[in-house]
Order: sequence, then C-alpha cells, then structure tokens
Amino acid sequence: MPILFLLCGALLALPTLAYAQATDTTHQWRTSFSGYIDAYYCFDFAQPQNNERAGFWYNHRRHNEINVNHGIVKASVSSKNVRGNIALMIGTYSQYNLISEQELIRNIYEGNVGVKLSKKANFWVDAGIFASHIGFESAISKDCWTLLRSMLADNTPYYLSGVKTTYTSNNEKWILSALVANGWQRIRRLPYNSMPSFGTQVQYLPTKKVTLNHSTYLGNEGTDSLKQMRFFNNFYAICTLSEKWGLIAGFDFGMQGNQQTKKTRFWNSSAVMLRYKLTSKGTLCARVEHYIDKDGVVIATGSPNGFQTLAYSLNFDYAPAENLLWRIEARGLGSKDNVLQLNNQPSKQNYVLATSMAVSF
Repeated sequence: MPILFLLCGALLALPTLAYAQATDTTHQWRTSFSGYIDAYYCFDFAQPQNNERAGFWYNHRRHNEINVNHGIVKASVSSKNVRGNIALMIGTYSQYNLISEQELIRNIYEGNVGVKLSKKANFWVDAGIFASHIGFESAISKDCWTLLRSMLADNTPYYLSGVKTTYTSNNEKWILSALVANGWQRIRRLPYNSMPSFGTQVQYLPTKKVTLNHSTYLGNEGTDSLKQMRFFNNFYAICTLSEKWGLIAGFDFGMQGNQQTKKTRFWNSSAVMLRYKLTSKGTLCARVEHYIDKDGVVIATGSPNGFQTLAYSLNFDYAPAENLLWRIEARGLGSKDNVLQLNNQPSKQNYVLATSMAVSF
C-alpha cells in the first residue's frame, strides 16, 4: 500500500510540476531563516571515565562537561505549490546520531524539496532528508516536554532519507503519510542491502486538544542474502486536559526476523508524561517509562534478561523570554540485570542530573 500511494503521487506530480512552474512567480516565493542552539551540562552518576554516557543514549550524552547538544541554522523557501528546506547543524546530537553516515553529510539536519500534487487538496510529495514520522519527541529539545529524551525516542529514528507523500484533510482533522526510505535512521543505505524501507503515519485530531497517532516502519536491517525484516509500530496520544494539565502516553512494539536462525525477536517500550503549568513562564513534567528488549534487538547487553529497564524523571522548565528556555531534570533508572552503571561499576541503578539553556531565533 505505501509504494502504491507513492507511485500514484509521483504520477500526479508530473502535471503539477508544470502547473507550479506556470503559476509560481518570483514575487510569490517566501524565504525565511531561523536558528536554534541547546547548550547543556549533564552529570551521570555512572561517572564514566571517558565522560561518555551509556551507548543507548544519543542526546545530551557527554558527562560532566558543558557542551552543545544541538545547534541549527535553517533556510526555507515556499510558494503556493513548492517548498524547500536546508538546515545545517553542530553538536553532540549529530556526533552520535550520524556517526555511521559519510563525513560530508553528518552536519545536515534537514534537506528536502516538496511539490503540491493537487490544486484543490492539501496533498504534497517531499524528497530528501526529513524528520522521522515516528514518535512524539523530536530532535529539537525545546519542542519536547522534557530535557532528556525518553528511552523509546532515543532508540527510534529521529530522521529519515527518502520520499514521502502527505495528505491533510480540509478540516485538518486527518493527516495521512506514506514513505519510502533508505533505512532505519539512515541517509546512506546499509552495505549489501538494496531493499527500500517503508513507513506510514495516520494522525487524527478529533479536537484541538487531542492528537492520536499511529506510525509504522517496515524494512530489512540485514543484507540481501541474510534478511532481517523489521516491523515496528508506534502509538501515542497527546491530550490537553485543562488550561494547566497536559498528558502524553506512548507505546512502541517491534519485531525482527532473522533469515539465518529462523527466529523472530520482539521488543516494546512505553512512556507516560504528565505536565503541569505552574505559571505563564514555568512548568513541571513528570515521566514514567519502560523499555523491554530481552533479545537485544535494539539495545544489546548479553545479560540473561536483556535490557529491561524502568525509568522515572521530573523536569522543570522556566522561560524568562519567549525564545529562551532554561531546563533542569532529575532522572532515575532501574533494571532487572546489572546492565546500567553507578560509580563506574555495573549496577541495576543509574541516576542523572541535567540542565540546559536553549535559544531560538
């Protein structure tokens, strides 16, 4: 179904491109520039000697040092029928999330171009590098409810490279997307793997206070000769309960086969966040989450029970200005096996204190 959706979109795009060229003149194009930087300090009670936190974290990963997690400069152009974005980045986010990519593209946060497929409907096709359709947390910390990402967010794609079609209903209650990508958070395809990956997203907004989402991913995480087909589901709901209270609940479920062993492995994760608005400038957010990966599909440990971890955190935000955000978070983790670190020793517990200052412009 995703590939048929995309093929139909590509066919529709041909006359639309000619239409866009004929109707979009230079004075109709809009150009905008923006930026964002997130500086942080994180103290991990694991106290790693190399100042690098555990390998299953990909944001705010440096311990006991002041650093930049994410700095972005972005340029966008748009018209009635065409749009494009290019964004470059620095920071430890790109250092750890794009380590497998070619050096020249490790600092590309976003690079895509899109064309509208219909004169009447809000139906677009975009190609390039773009944000992942999976999860309620993005790579931009200030847009998330907590300073530190959830375990489920840090271990699912933040970005994808490929082609996607997006349809938004006239009443803006439904958003439907289908995509073909180069792999699970990959710009460069895996060696000896010629298979594309596929994804879908369905968002339903019954009211302005509720967002319901279901996203999927299907792809080969092995080679052409030794396939490891991964199928992943992501569900979440974002609810504004009142003027002061907000709730997010998310659940992920994945499975991955192995052509060589004929075995299918499973993992799942969930998170619940409850946010309270203290004042016009301050908010609190409490989070409880778990991650169960007994077979080590995503987080390999080699321990008898694999990675089975429960985490809890409390986050405080203060926004002294509209474009400035100061955050502090305390977090604890508990695991079934000694797969965590405490005082540079294997442990079932781990604790973290982090703070950041972010500005956007």
